[in-house]
Amino acid sequence: MATVRLDVPTLATLKRLAARRGQAKSEVIRDAIARLAEEEGEPLSAYQRLQPFIGVGDSGGRQLSTKTGRHLREILEERRRASRSD
Repeated sequence: MATVRLDVPTLATLKRLAARRGQAKSEVIRDAIARLAEEEGEPLSAYQRLQPFIGVGDSGGRQLSTKTGRHLREILEERRRASRSD
């Protein structure tokens, strides 16, 4: 965790960039630091390379990671009913 002090024009630019990119200000700052590190030849970690893709999947609000046993049972029951009606 770090605190960054910005002058008014830089803060305004940061806010515009964040709004335009649909990101939080901290995300814009992290992206900028990663780009500078890359320009300097510093290798990115696996996490840094994959970060743009983390969390982009959406379950459609189904909360698939909770009550997985119940979900599996429901799916299997639906398949069994479907196969019986065919």
